[in-house]
Amino acid sequence: MSPYPRRALTASPTPQAQAAARTLRDTAEWVSEDEADVLVALGGDGFMLQTLHRLLDRPGDPLPVFGMNLGTVGFLMNEWRVDGLDARLAEAKTFKVSPLSMSAETMTGARHLLPAINEVSLLRETRETAKIEVTLNERVVIPELVCDGILAATPAGSTAYNRSANGPILPLGSALIALTPISPFRPRRWRGAILPDKARISLRILEPDKRPVSAVADQHEVRDVAVVDVAIDRSRELSLLFDPAHALDDRITMEQFAV
Repeated sequence: MSPYPRRALTASPTPQAQAAARTLRDTAEWVSEDEADVLVALGGDGFMLQTLHRLLDRPGDPLPVFGMNLGTVGFLMNEWRVDGLDARLAEAKTFKVSPLSMSAETMTGARHLLPAINEVSLLRETRETAKIEVTLNERVVIPELVCDGILAATPAGSTAYNRSANGPILPLGSALIALTPISPFRPRRWRGAILPDKARISLRILEPDKRPVSAVADQHEVRDVAVVDVAIDRSRELSLLFDPAHALDDRITMEQFAV
């Protein structure tokens, strides 16, 4: 018997994902998300992140998600196939992911609390370099980081923007956070840090009037921030399902050998 007898289907608005959804709907019975045991998502990594954020906002425990790639990279997705969904769901490997929580205070005093599944990134808004004070567990570790920005990435997000910024790839389940500077100018030799996922990170913007900075939690931006606090949100957990031959931990490992 399938571990997920009641399935819901969601798809990206792109033509290829919508066409795949029409094909898949003809092969099985589907229910609404409120009635489902699992959610099948068709699209790319961006659509998967949107779907996961939407599930975080719903009451109750988020549905496990089995994604199939109808996008470009599809790092968080399985291969798109019409046939064999029953067997794939029965054999799927489950990975638990806890999001980061970003608490951002703007220069006007407004506060924003947002989750981030991949990363929280701070980016300069003008041609002026950003100046950021970095605090770890209430201890100032870098009084002034001069840079284009800085990001904190989860293991699931360590192969995304973090990798493009020359940050480390973190194995899934490693209980680590990557703290990676973006184009650092000073201190010249600092290339980032690998932190335990219990770490509490605070980033204070220096000279915010002259050097404004925005904060982005995955795809959600807050402009003109003054202070940003980042930590793992252990109260919420997401479940991603993967084919055994294409499991996320293996993908993350193999990314370290990509050339």
